[in-house]
This record gives sequence, C-alpha cells and structure tokens, in this order.
Amino acid sequence: MIDPRLQTLRVLAERGTVTATAAALHLTPSTVSQQLRGLARELEVELLEQVGRRVRLTAAAHALLKHADAMAAESERARAELAAHRAGMAGVLRISAMPTALAALVVTAAARLRDAHSRLAVELVEDESRHCFDLLLAGDSDIGVVLPAPGSPPPDDQRFEQHPLLDEPQDLLVPADHRLAGRASVALSEAAADAWISGPERITHHQVVTAACAAAGFSPRITGRAVDFIGVAAMVGRGFGVSLVSRLAFIPPEFGVVRVPLHGDSVPIRRHLTVVRRGAAAHPVIAAGLASIREVCRERTDITVLAP
Repeated sequence: MIDPRLQTLRVLAERGTVTATAAALHLTPSTVSQQLRGLARELEVELLEQVGRRVRLTAAAHALLKHADAMAAESERARAELAAHRAGMAGVLRISAMPTALAALVVTAAARLRDAHSRLAVELVEDESRHCFDLLLAGDSDIGVVLPAPGSPPPDDQRFEQHPLLDEPQDLLVPADHRLAGRASVALSEAAADAWISGPERITHHQVVTAACAAAGFSPRITGRAVDFIGVAAMVGRGFGVSLVSRLAFIPPEFGVVRVPLHGDSVPIRRHLTVVRRGAAAHPVIAAGLASIREVCRERTDITVLAP
C-alpha cells in the first residue's frame, strides 16, 4: 500500500548501497536506481548525491524518510485491521530468529501454529539479529526474535516495535574434569585465570563474554574463537579453555563439558526481544505468532519471561 519507491529509499538508508538494497528487495541495481530517480523527479528534489563510488542521502531524502516511516506504519495498521475482517487464520507467516532462539523456542511455536491452522503456512529463517531487522524492513520477515547489540536499531526507532521477551542466564562451561565442574554454582571471577573461548568480535557471544568478565573484574585471556556454541563446546571439552554458554543453547552430551550456574552480582544474561514492523502487531496472523512464541517461553523454567 506504500509507494514501492519509498520502500526502496527506506531500505537504501539502512543498507547503504544500491547493490545491497537491490539484493534485499530482490531487484536489480538498475531498477533501484530508476525507482529513486523517478521519485526524485516526481517530488522535484534531489534525493541522492554521489560520493566517490557510493551514494549519500540528501537532507531532502532524510526529511522524506520520516514521512515514509509514518506512512509504512499506517499501512501496516491498515493491513492488520483489514485482516481482522477475513475469516479464519490463513496466509503466510515468516519468522526470523537468531540461532539459539530458533532451535529452542521458535521452531516449536511455529509447528504448533501450523498444526492448529491448516490454512496458515509458517516460514522460518535462522540469521544473526542485525540481519533479522533487515529482513523485517525488506518485507521478508514478519516477526523477528533478536538480541539487542551494538548497531541494532534503538527501542524508539519508528520503523519497528520492539518488546522484551525473556532474560536468558549464561552458565560457565568447563571440561568435565575441571576444578569447578562439581560445584553447584560459582562466581565468574573464579575462572579469571583460565584460558577462554569466545566468538569472533562480530558475534554477540564475544560481546557477552567480554562484558561479563569486565563486570567480574578481569579481562579474559582468549585462546580460541568459534561462531556457534557447538564449536565453543568442542574446544572447551578438549581443554582449550572455558567459556560462557547460553541456557537455551543445545550442547551434545558426548562433548564432555559441564554447565555450572553462576552466582553473584555479575551474573550475565541475554535479553531477547520480539520485533515487528511498526503497526503490524495487531495483524491476526502476526499476533498469533507472537502469542505462540510467548506460550513456548512460559513453559520453560530455566529462563525469565518478561512482560511485553
């Protein structure tokens, strides 16, 4: 319902380049350029300026974006209201989620929703949190389950509605023969002298490890990095170091590792959020998806479910 050229401008503002915008919207770069040139001619303002090989949005473009975001939110509210007049739960619901949330929560929630409504198809995408926001903006996802991280849209971003979902504790992950393995709980500072396994700096796990260790009063000596918890656990099990592991993360039992709960003032958590495009939360299908995710969360006793 919103002019597709305005949507192209919104995605360009987020992705930064014509090529990335075209990929996000499943268009060719020439189509993106033609759309924006046509919009500029129609509005009689310059929307882009060339800076080397890149383009930069003009002041007029930024002014237009504020109106485009408001129009997009109103369009989502209109779709939601119209959908409420249709009979039954039908259509396609697309959910994107970061890996541990997808495996531990979202797949179950989606399966229940699909089984309860025969005319509803549910599509799932596993991706990093920052990419889930991109999928929402491009219209390739309807619900995101994400972790807030540096560079994520702030809570008052007018393009999205973000709501707390759960707080997930982090446990200390140690080899089965580690000196702390038999303890009921430990203070994180007790592992200050150990070697540590973390994620690459671009991965949320790295940020969690470094922030938690700093709060406990030390800087971890990182000797290994892995992009997912399976790799982390494999290194920990073979004695390369210790790490933090999210409560929702599945670790194969044969890896020879032990999760030890943490206590004290610096117990780290990961806060998960649900995100939808602003104005879309009242859509019956999206509302049902959000409710199903929360229902699955409430069935777990090892996390804290938060009020939306």
